[in-house]
Amino acid sequence: MPLQISSPRFADGNPIPIAYTCEGDDLPPPLHWEGEPAGTRSFALVVEDPDAPDPKNPQRTWVHWVLYNLPPNLHDIPESLLPGGLPQQVRQGLNDWKRAGYGGPCPPIGRHRYFYRVFALDTVLPDMGPVTRQQLERAMEGHILAQAELIGTYEKVHHHH
Repeated sequence: MPLQISSPRFADGNPIPIAYTCEGDDLPPPLHWEGEPAGTRSFALVVEDPDAPDPKNPQRTWVHWVLYNLPPNLHDIPESLLPGGLPQQVRQGLNDWKRAGYGGPCPPIGRHRYFYRVFALDTVLPDMGPVTRQQLERAMEGHILAQAELIGTYEKVHHHH
C-alpha cells in the first residue's frame, strides 16, 4: 500500500470544517497517515495553499504549517492539537504569517485549496529551529522515500467589507 494521508473530518477534495480555520478555533484538523516504506526514519508535514491571494489570479503559495522530525511510529495529528501536544523531538517551522506552528485557512477571497502533504524521510533532520518551507525543502532533498497529499478547500463564511 502506498503512503496515504487522510482526515476523519473531511474527504479529499472536500471543504475543511470551519473549526480548523481562522473563523473557528484555528487548530489543525486531525490527520492520519499510513503505508510508509521500509526505512522511514521520520516524517515531515507541510500545509500550503497554492491559490493565494485569489484563485482566479494566484500570486504565490501560502504556507500554513511546517512540521519535521515526526517520529516514524507517529501516524496521527490528534483532534484539537495544542502547541506542545506533540512528542518533544518534533520541530515546527514558520508559516507565512512568520509564526511557528499552525495557521488555519483564512482566504481573503474565493475558494482556496489547501494541500496537506506528508513526507516519509530516510533520515532524522538536524534541529534547524523554526525553518521556512523552502529551508525544509532543501534539507529534505535526496531523503524523500515517499509523499502523499490530502486536499481540502475553504471559502470564508463571513465577508467583511
